[in-house]
Amino acid sequence: MGSVKVMACCRQLFLPHARALALTTKMASSVNIICCIRRNLSSSSSLRSSMPAWVIDEYGNNGVLRFTEDATAPSVNSASEVLIQVHAASLNPLDISMRSGYGSNLLKLRRDPVSLGQNGGEFPIILGRDVSGVVVDCGSGVTHFKPGDEVWAAIPPWKQGSLAEMVNLTEYEVSHKPRSLSHKEAASIPYVAATALSALVNAGGLCRNNCTNKRVLITGASGGVGTFSIQLLKAWGAHVTVTCSHNAEGLVRGLGADEVVDYTAGDMATELGLLEKFDVILDNVGGDSEQWALGLLKPWSGAKYVTLVTPFLLNIDSMGLLEGAVHSGLNLHQKAITILPVVEATFLFSQVPLAFQKVEGGHARGKTVVTVAQEEEGTGVTEEEGETSDTSEQVREEVRQAAPKS
Repeated sequence: MGSVKVMACCRQLFLPHARALALTTKMASSVNIICCIRRNLSSSSSLRSSMPAWVIDEYGNNGVLRFTEDATAPSVNSASEVLIQVHAASLNPLDISMRSGYGSNLLKLRRDPVSLGQNGGEFPIILGRDVSGVVVDCGSGVTHFKPGDEVWAAIPPWKQGSLAEMVNLTEYEVSHKPRSLSHKEAASIPYVAATALSALVNAGGLCRNNCTNKRVLITGASGGVGTFSIQLLKAWGAHVTVTCSHNAEGLVRGLGADEVVDYTAGDMATELGLLEKFDVILDNVGGDSEQWALGLLKPWSGAKYVTLVTPFLLNIDSMGLLEGAVHSGLNLHQKAITILPVVEATFLFSQVPLAFQKVEGGHARGKTVVTVAQEEEGTGVTEEEGETSDTSEQVREEVRQAAPKS
């Protein structure tokens, strides 16, 4: 089979039934925003009817973000559910797209099958796809978790997100957080890790046992998916070439990249064409890269081009189902916890709209962190020099003063 046919197969959307993956940047991307939401909840917190959260009541630009202290608090409603107190949450480019209504028709149908043809019934929506926190309540059928367990998860896009005090998931969507990671670090990983693992393993056919001497090219490698993929591939023994801007070269080389091509320095396609051909190309950029990338693959060798940029949702307003990818991804990367979280900038919880702007601006160098409160002693987390953490009441007061009101 030639590389062109392999590429076409790899552009199918990944479903839980292990079909080939072509995830979009709308679903996972090169950067994460991490929101540490550490609150001192009472033992009755799981019974509250309301909670603080960032919500949207309509689709649009950053102006639709609204802080409220009266968001509906989740509770355990079925035997398999787990209620989680959010310690840290992450914002992906998917949230930027969801804020604007991307994928809204299918997501609304997935939330409520009887909502077909209805407008506005999905609001208010809480964004945020990654969470790290502590279990506070469990359904009667939950066997893998108990109150007090530290967990992490990538939240399916049809569920209420993690920019809130509490989130409710099934036990099958949650994994135990590695003890070596703080909540802030853990929240930077799940969604980009699930994306990278699905792209490289399910679509690219790579694994720990077959990567030695494999040549892999990652375009747009300085963001969340790229920085995770570099470290994973190097741990598996692959030779990794990446593209990024000159000011990100130190970052990607520090993570293990063997060769770096500066896309701002000239004709990137020509420079890449001078290198030895590749077994797998992971494309985080899209655009005209598809026109020249196939020529960089080893001919007649089963080489694969995997793109994370596809018009699938734009064309049919449909969202791929990530349950299988997310759950298997979390289990896989529990074995790869030596991978370093890459943090670029920090914001206060009251500055969540500014964090959205940061992600929307692109040119990511890993993750952007929003800190709310210092984690408890013994978690291994230290505050950055000059940075202070707000108490819960200080955060709420800052948000009252700064956040847009409806």
